[in-house]
Amino acid sequence: MSGTLKAELRRRALAEGFDDVRVTAAAADPLLQDRLAHFISQGREGDMAWLADSAERRSSPQAMWPEARTAVMLAMRYGDGSDPLPWLAQTQRAVVSCYAQGADYHEVIKPKLKRLAGWLATAASADVKVFVDTAPLMEKPLAARAGLGWQGKHTNLVSRDLGSWFFLGAILTTAELPADEPETDHCGSCRRCLDICPTAAFPAPHQLDARRCISYLTIEHKGHIAQEFRKPMGNRVFGCDDCLAVCPWNKFAVAASEQRFYSRAEAANPPIAELLGLDDAAFRARFRGTPVKRTGRDRFLRNVLIAAGNSGDSSLVPQVEALTADASPLVRAMAVWALAQLLPSDAWHKTRETLADRETDPYVRNEWGVASAKSAQPLTLSLSPKKRGRLIR
Repeated sequence: MSGTLKAELRRRALAEGFDDVRVTAAAADPLLQDRLAHFISQGREGDMAWLADSAERRSSPQAMWPEARTAVMLAMRYGDGSDPLPWLAQTQRAVVSCYAQGADYHEVIKPKLKRLAGWLATAASADVKVFVDTAPLMEKPLAARAGLGWQGKHTNLVSRDLGSWFFLGAILTTAELPADEPETDHCGSCRRCLDICPTAAFPAPHQLDARRCISYLTIEHKGHIAQEFRKPMGNRVFGCDDCLAVCPWNKFAVAASEQRFYSRAEAANPPIAELLGLDDAAFRARFRGTPVKRTGRDRFLRNVLIAAGNSGDSSLVPQVEALTADASPLVRAMAVWALAQLLPSDAWHKTRETLADRETDPYVRNEWGVASAKSAQPLTLSLSPKKRGRLIR
């Protein structure tokens, strides 16, 4: 009976638009617990304090829900199958990660999961809970254990059939279903994902220091972005796809069947000049219904200003200079940095003499001082990893 139930579950999942579905036990995994503890002990979670705060519950599905017996893991492709890397050379454009150019995946996937879980609850006379990246559940290791793919050297999930351009959803249930076999690691000696990372965010294969990751810095990080990361960020303003884009397994990836995941014009790597004038209302209106909205206008403009500073486009100077008077210190600080990159030395010093004295925020005042040196050298940090993380935050 459980085998028949699983076959019908798969049929219904594919009919809902999922591209693959696999099953694993909801039991604890000691190796996963050790890896999570090591990650947190190194302070690699950065601003994401919720990872440490929920570590015990996150260590196992049953630690979060003791009655759970089975984890149903589902994959859904996103993107149009094109290579995002050429956009990095278009320095007047603000590059948004492929996954964030379309509809918010939570809003698309969760209703599908609920319908599928509702059927399973009735068919198996079982309790169910659904998750889309919103609970202390380690989806990637669970999906690997279920056989959806394996965690590559960049720690993301890779599938022989889907590549790595896909979202994950999960259903936990009290029903007992036959488990699938885990997938074998097929990375071999390849290290393209490690070598392309602009900020050296991988201390070793299969390890990530989030504090150095551009996706973390542009999305999760709440504070000022350290000097050493600004040039490597280039024109990336929300997320980073580099380590995914170079993975050889993505040659098998195809465009998403879910049309809502296709790029919207307002989020599809727009000109930097269009973004510099966004106030809060305009930001919310432009990115309504996309993942970009979650960063908020101030953090997003912080990122856009770094892209402006890296653009070499002096036509942006009036917009950037106007933002040195913005209400947000995050925005003002990066406006100062961007001006220092875009203006000739004599023009920069005149601007500094005119504008710097009005600044009251200590960090932004320091930015005026750092920027005046016109130094291309990165900020050197020789602190312990834990203290270094606090400085970046």
